[in-house]
Formats: sequence, structure tokens, C-alpha cells
Amino acid sequence: MKMILYDFFDYVLLGYDALVTQVASIVPTSNGISHTSLPQQALFPGPWEEYIKAPAEKSRIRPKRIFRTNGSVSDPEALVKWQDSSTSTTLSPGGLVTLEFAENIAGLSEFVRGAFKHLTIYIPEHRPKRKDIWSEDSLPPSNEAPDTHLDTHQKHLNIHEEKFGNDTRRISISSLYINCTAFPSNPNPRAYTGYFSSSSSLLNRIWYSGAYTLQLTTIDPAEGSALIDFNRQVNNNTSPQGSWYSNFTIGNGTAITTDGAGRDRMAYPGDMAIAVPGIAVSTYDMVAVRTALDSLFIRQYADGGLPYAGPPMGYNGEFSDTYHLHTLLGVWNYILFTNDVSWLQDHWGAYLRAFEHSLSKVDLTGLFHVTSNHDWLRPGMTGHNLEATSLMYHVLQLTYKLADEIIKDPYAKAQFGRWKNIGDRMERGMEILWCEDLGLYGDNIGRRGCGGSEEVLPQDGNSWVLISGIIANNTERQLRISQNLRERWTKYGAPATEFPNVISPFASSFELLAHCAAGNYDAAVELTQLMWGYMLDGEGFTNSTCVEGYRIDGDIQYPAYWSSARNSHAHGWSTGPTMLLLTEILGEVDRGAAPNQVAEERERRVRHTLGEVRGRASTDEDAHVGEGGGAGCGDAEGE
Repeated sequence: MKMILYDFFDYVLLGYDALVTQVASIVPTSNGISHTSLPQQALFPGPWEEYIKAPAEKSRIRPKRIFRTNGSVSDPEALVKWQDSSTSTTLSPGGLVTLEFAENIAGLSEFVRGAFKHLTIYIPEHRPKRKDIWSEDSLPPSNEAPDTHLDTHQKHLNIHEEKFGNDTRRISISSLYINCTAFPSNPNPRAYTGYFSSSSSLLNRIWYSGAYTLQLTTIDPAEGSALIDFNRQVNNNTSPQGSWYSNFTIGNGTAITTDGAGRDRMAYPGDMAIAVPGIAVSTYDMVAVRTALDSLFIRQYADGGLPYAGPPMGYNGEFSDTYHLHTLLGVWNYILFTNDVSWLQDHWGAYLRAFEHSLSKVDLTGLFHVTSNHDWLRPGMTGHNLEATSLMYHVLQLTYKLADEIIKDPYAKAQFGRWKNIGDRMERGMEILWCEDLGLYGDNIGRRGCGGSEEVLPQDGNSWVLISGIIANNTERQLRISQNLRERWTKYGAPATEFPNVISPFASSFELLAHCAAGNYDAAVELTQLMWGYMLDGEGFTNSTCVEGYRIDGDIQYPAYWSSARNSHAHGWSTGPTMLLLTEILGEVDRGAAPNQVAEERERRVRHTLGEVRGRASTDEDAHVGEGGGAGCGDAEGE
């Protein structure tokens, strides 16, 4: 199979307002690439690889330094010495040593030890409290934590010798390392199929932190779901409350993309809306995407609805109107980047049933009437909702394309007239939610709408208005919405006003795409630098992966949960810039534009990236990248 390189413009900027002076041509190659057979080496080697966070060797990742010790601990530095195995760290009862890794990492703890009584290894700080305890009689002979006790992901790791009564026996450990079990699809974690490079080291770090996050959230399907109590509804496990296992099978395959590397380790469609395009332009692990989609469609309900998330959900009717639509968007993105038409044909009947299930909820108001309050944990998801309406409109446009251009389904084409009438009604219905004085849309009809008792002008919904194209003919309003969203930024990022006290990288990833849809590319780059820069360097963050969410004052505690310990520090829904910087900021403009118009438009998109800016990604030969209409608003160039 021939490889197509989607070259996202190799060019040089002479200054802040300079025009593009050089555009490199697409470089063909005879090496094949397929989403079912990933390359074993990076397709685009270069100096930008210094930003890759993934380890060169997955099986033996050593800690970088000793973060702290407590109690009686001798020679803790032995655990971070790479070559010298003649020394060991000794802990007396009550002794504790905390190890720090260079990057956020995931996998099994493995160690070489001497005699010990009771050894405890657990993840401290901002992770859920969980302990793995072994005694002399219970430790596996391999000195490896059982794979049901995956350390999932962490920046720090505690080793503690428990104290029991008057016991004075000590333990000794001569080495400890992590055997990384994430991103199982490729034995070479650094074999990226795309790259991004600019003179802004911050933007480079942001792009690669997103790519690495997406690697950590891609797991072996047999190592899924850390929600023990939820799993119990399906597998009747007898695990003690508060225990931590990752041994629930969440899909059929060799790899699956999930929401988080540590929690919940399940296939959530909302997360996939951001994660899938990011995967496509970085590692191209689209088999993991397909496994996730399969895990959702296999549990489709009799009425056409799709589960809120993959297993262990889907057994008891769990449902979300918006996440149902995100699954359909996931289908589009999977086909867009792979052209796996045979998979689409196999699922087309189920797709149409799911599509009609949602379309039936657009009533005479022209708005989508939400019947489930489940979304991304934000409140107010009910009634005639802005986000759901805009998302439905977007899926409607994509379904036209799937039916007409790819499947060429006569039955579906016969519904085009009806679908168009509903789409027209939705365009008119949006005016009900428009708040002219405020220059944004309200969340719902009623109390959360314009002038309501709980008036909310949501970040997610207003972003989706722009992404969906439902007001594409009103460019003045599009720019006004973009500008008003920008006015709300704080020094820590863009607040999700629909969720009090929350900054959500999920909703903000959609805002990035929204600014592009309005032609306000500067705002998209500025928000990327402001918010994702803070997420890398702020106190309590990992400096290597993208966190689930945090407070508007910058504190790492995510208000969706009662404790900061539950916050996920590697979450796929937070990786918007990895998609954005390639498909939007360096993406193709109008193929029919004159060369000077194209150059001016490209330069306008990257005004904030001074100096050299370049990026590429590759896909299957016949993938439909470049036809537009994905999760974002821009296209990619290819030939």
C-alpha cells in the first residue's frame, strides 16, 4: 500500500507580520503504512524528537530521583543508580521512600529485593489511595507486581515497610523499575507517524505532551476499568472496597483507547471526540480506536441508543444523549483517517439506528430535547439544550457525507429531504437561545437561558455552535462569539461557565476548534500557550501529560470530585492542541485559492509561531483526510 503524507506545510516565517516565503512540497515515500500495521521507526526523524516523552525502552523505566524519605531508610539513592547493583536501599519498619520518575508513566512495578516482612507499594499525592501489599509468602517469584495490580500511571511511587507490633525486621531493595504496559500496539513507543516542530519550545512541548497522554491512555483491553464497585455489577467480584485493580476486559482486541491512564480506563465517546484526531496525527494507533468503537456498538440498546461508555457500562442501560452523538462523531473520525469502509459497512445499520434515535429528539422548536442528564459531569444537561443541538446538527452533516460519498446507500439518500428539513428547522430554532445583549447563546430554554434565574452561557455549547457550522452564514456572529469567549479567560485558562469553579481542558479543546471555525486562529494559539502551558508547568502537574481538569484559581483539585486524589493526570479529552496544531493551525485552506491567497492565509494562522514552523502526519492511502468535517473545522493537505 502506498503511503500518503499529509504535509502540514513546512515553511519559514520571517517575522511576526512577515509573509510565508517558502513552502516545501509533499515528499512521497515507497514505505507502506497501514493502521493495521504500524511502522517500527519514526516516519519523520529529526531534532523535534527530543520532545517525545515516550521512553525508548518500555520494560525497564527507572526512577529519576528520590523525592523524599521518612522514617528509617538507609542509602535510598541506590534505587536511582542505573549501573551499580552492588548497593541496596534498606527500610526498617515504618520507613518510607518516595521515588520520582522523569515523566508520568504507567505499568508494573518490578524490583530486586532481599529479605523482608511486609512490603507496601502505593501511589501518593494526587492519585486515588491504593496499596499493593506483599509478604514473604505472597510475593510472586518474578519480583513483579501481579498484572491485576497495575500501577496505571504516576509521577511518584512510594515504597513503605509496614510496621506491625514490635517487629524489627528490615527489607532491602537493590533496584526498582516500571515495566510500561501502555500503548501495546507498537513495541517502539517513539515510532511516531506524525510530528510538529516550531521555534516555540512551549508549543512543541504541548504537542508532544498530548501525544504522550494519548499513548498512556491506550491500553491492553484486558487491563481495563479501575472502577471496582462498578465492575462488580457485571463480574460479581469480591474485591474489598477501596482496592485498586485493572483486570476487567473492556474490549475485544489488542489495544483500546480509553479516557484515562489511571481512571477510569474505559472507552468514553466524549473523550474520543478529542483523542481520535490526536491519535491519528501522532501515533496512528487507529486499531485502538476501532476496538473502542466496537465495544460501544456491541452493546447497542434495542431503541438504537448507545451506551454512555464501554464496559462495564452498557449492561444496565447507562445512556447520555451527547456521548451517544460523540460515538457517531467517532465513527466519522475513524473513517476519515483510515477509510476502513468494510468496517463502516458492517456497522452501517447500527449507525443509522443510532442516528435516527437522536434525530427523533429534535422537536418542533428546532432544538434537541435532552432526556438524559449524563454528559461530562457538568450540571444542567437537560431540556432543550444548546450543546446537544449543535452536536446533533454537526453529526447530521457528517451523516450526509457518509451516506452519499462513502456508503452510497439508496435508503439513506431517500431520507435526505427529511433530514434537510430537520436541519433547516434546527438552524431557525437556534435563535431561541441567542442572547443578543451578551453576544453568546444560553444553555437551555428556561432558567439556564437568556435572562433566566440561573442564566448560563456555556463554553461547550457556544464552542459547538461554531464547530458545527449551524450559523455558518452569519460570520459576524461567529466572530462575536469567539471574541466573547476569549474575554472570559483568566491567567489559568478558559473557564467552563456551565460548571462552576471549573477549568475543563475538554471543553477548552472544543473552544480551540471554535476559534478556528470563526477564523480567529490567533485566539486558538494564545489559549493553547496560556492554558496548556500552565497545565505543564503549574504546581501539582506532571510536566509531561494533560490533566483532566482543575479549579479556576489554578489549583489541581478538580471540582467534579470531592478530592484532588481522583483527578486523572493523563486524560485523552485534554489533548486538543495535538490535533489543533496540525489539522487547524497548519492545515490546508482553500485548495482552489490563488497561491498568494493561500500563503497569506497560512501565515495568518501561525502569526504567533515565529521562525520555523513545520509538521506532518501520515495515514492510509485512501483516507479521506482533506475532505473536511472532522471534529475540527480545518482540512489537511494531501495528494
